Amino acid sequence: MRTRKAYKGMPMEGVIATWYARNTGRERARFDDTANRLAPRLSPAARVLEVAPGPGYLSVELARRGYSVSAVDISRSFVRITRESAVRAGVSVDVRHGDAAHLPFADASFDYAICVAAFKNFTDPLGAINEMHRVLRPGGQASILDLRRNATPEEIDAEVRRMHLSRMNAQITRWTFRFMLLKLAYTSRQLAELAEGSRFGHGEISADGIGCELRMTKAA
Repeated sequence: MRTRKAYKGMPMEGVIATWYARNTGRERARFDDTANRLAPRLSPAARVLEVAPGPGYLSVELARRGYSVSAVDISRSFVRITRESAVRAGVSVDVRHGDAAHLPFADASFDYAICVAAFKNFTDPLGAINEMHRVLRPGGQASILDLRRNATPEEIDAEVRRMHLSRMNAQITRWTFRFMLLKLAYTSRQLAELAEGSRFGHGEISADGIGCELRMTKAA
């Protein structure tokens, strides 16, 4: 499969970033659930990197739990919003502007790297996976959670209902899923192929609602 692709998503800056942050902010329980799901995989002193955190709600939840959290996003608006979210929550998150395929961190800096709902938009997905590998310590793990390409309209409708959006925002979100995001999303097999072609060498895939999770481990 191709290891690079053109970015065709919405530019997440300015008004669009603010709209996205406001709507995803209604789903705070989802970020709390994801943080709880990661907790058994992390030691109390773990250093965690979130790649493309968007508004930073997961980074904040992880920081609330006492982990040392860094985040990097290509959107300057999301960098600002994440910093503001951390300040409001009274936690520390090291937020930087940067590209997932050229992470602004030293080798072997983190115990865990995670990317949620953003990987399908990356222009250099293999480069991003290899960068996660580079910044992980030996034995460190990476998780990519994202939409799966074969999610059905019924599954998408159910997911949008769980977001508790206004009628207009629900329709916009449903349209975005069906006509934009699904076209960018990967199949489980494509994700597995990317993992196999990366420095990790392999990965494990599991179903996750309308999405799936790819887990990879750096050799100790």
